[in-house]
Amino acid sequence: MFSALKRWLVGSPLPTAQAMHERLSKTVALAVFSSDALSSVAYATQEVLYYLVLAGGAGIAYCMPISLAIGALLVIVAASYRQTIRAYPSGGGAYIVAKDNLGALPGLVAAAALLIDYILTVAVSAAAGVNAVTSAFPRLFEHQTILCVLCVLGISIMNLRGIRESGRAFAAPTYLFIIAFGLLLIGALTRLAAGRIQPLSLPEEIASASHPVTLWLLLRSFAAGCTALTGVEAISNGVPAFRPPESRNAGITLTWMATIACTFFLGASYIASRLGAYPHEKETVISQVARAVFQGGPLYYFVQATTALILILAVNTSFADFPRLASILARDRYVPRQFANQGDRLVFSNGIVFLAGSAIALLVIFGGSTHRLLPLYAIGVFLSFSLSQAGMVLHHKRLREKGWRRGIAINGLGAVCTSIVLLILTVTKFKEGAYVVVLLIPLFVLMFQRVNSHYREIREQLSLDRAEGPCEVHNTVIVPVSTIHRGVVQALQYARALSDDVRAVVIDLDPEATRKLREKWSQYCCGVPLIVLDSPYRSVLRPLLEYIESVDRRKEGDIITVVLPEFVPARWWEHLLHNQTALLIKGALLFRRRTVVTSVPYHLQRTTAPAGGTARS
Repeated sequence: MFSALKRWLVGSPLPTAQAMHERLSKTVALAVFSSDALSSVAYATQEVLYYLVLAGGAGIAYCMPISLAIGALLVIVAASYRQTIRAYPSGGGAYIVAKDNLGALPGLVAAAALLIDYILTVAVSAAAGVNAVTSAFPRLFEHQTILCVLCVLGISIMNLRGIRESGRAFAAPTYLFIIAFGLLLIGALTRLAAGRIQPLSLPEEIASASHPVTLWLLLRSFAAGCTALTGVEAISNGVPAFRPPESRNAGITLTWMATIACTFFLGASYIASRLGAYPHEKETVISQVARAVFQGGPLYYFVQATTALILILAVNTSFADFPRLASILARDRYVPRQFANQGDRLVFSNGIVFLAGSAIALLVIFGGSTHRLLPLYAIGVFLSFSLSQAGMVLHHKRLREKGWRRGIAINGLGAVCTSIVLLILTVTKFKEGAYVVVLLIPLFVLMFQRVNSHYREIREQLSLDRAEGPCEVHNTVIVPVSTIHRGVVQALQYARALSDDVRAVVIDLDPEATRKLREKWSQYCCGVPLIVLDSPYRSVLRPLLEYIESVDRRKEGDIITVVLPEFVPARWWEHLLHNQTALLIKGALLFRRRTVVTSVPYHLQRTTAPAGGTARS
């Protein structure tokens, strides 16, 4: 039943040879890797205005200068990541660049920052997408957390179906958003030029705001608007997902993405500042602009629908990059090895499932609120930016390949700019929640190091370099029994094939049952002695464990094998009708040294019971 449900949700398995055909074209890759960067247009302007409105109309006037500074930063970072794509076509982004050029610890810091960023991207994008829906349909506002969770579950299932299939599914909404937002900008600019649109009226509390326009206010606004740069690094992390030539196609796609995102962000900021749009709890700035431009007609709902879709689909960028980065970390033994395993559909399924679960937990904790999640958001992004660009400077200096001086200039400028922004973000957003990320990154790094230490210890202990020569091993086999039946006889026969030293053990919980077992034993015992253990407190495990311990003391250094006879019912629900003593014994002996536990199953057949008759096989 589970297998059939999995096939229905995920699809049939794909052969490994199909992997090359799952690669993405530039147009599909733009939808897969750029939805996060493009979607930030829908809320970056709103975040810039969130602090500026504290100073009323005088503050809103600074929206465009701050947006221009953010737009310039976006161009610098995009140009820097083009260098990264050319230098590291195998993907991995900031983690690989930092690890190769700055050392293992900076690489792990970059990886921790990216993983946290991807989890937050899923939570923020889902919350922002649902917020766009509730702006158009306010009655849904009280259900936003449930809607967010459903969005994450739906997109995770699509990604489990394979990168190419999910890319095709998400390509249309991405391009519809580009068309819709383009129409919004053209319509707004045309109406503004013709004087056919009236500025929005600011509420009295904003219009009469007396907060001064201070440097601190402008820095907070700039830091909040830097969410426009989230997702720029996604393409550099997923270069291997492109069709050959991978690095060239990835670089072209990155240029497309940066051009569209920068144009849309600056256009949205200009129009919002001209119209006097302001952040509102129940209606986004983009919704206010679209409502003013299209007068609430069909095009308004088209813009809102496509904005909601792109915001929700921004989640897909993380689902494309988080599992891939986790697989690289697993290959380097910094996270559990299961993250390196590809699932039936040639995707890293364990990473997808972990990402979905983490994001859903965040959405529930923060009630699906975009503004409560955003302060956690940009710290990890700019930390990875800074480490990546600094690593690229050393890369160019070390290799001195063609154009290395130009590369140092581009990446050096990127490193300086992103480091300054990182400092501003940390200071301005620390009390608003950024401290959580500042604490989480070291914890993630410690976890990486502990996992790596575990794998190194295992490798050293299993190494044959200093292993002693083969020696003779004596195997004592213990078979716990409670009665005599076909399954027990089969287990005894198996035990005798393992060793000449076989003992059957029964726990005396019912003297009458034990007496009957003794009477039958000589007939079916296969020459195996039966040892009866008293249990005054009616415990099965304690007498058995004490007996195993006594055998181990007498035969120190030998192997003890515990053979468990088990009958397997024909129907899954019939397991509920029987006790699970064998399972308890396995759990109790799991961590005991020099003890092997093996089950000998006896499979029962299905039986039918005709009306008025007895059951027959």
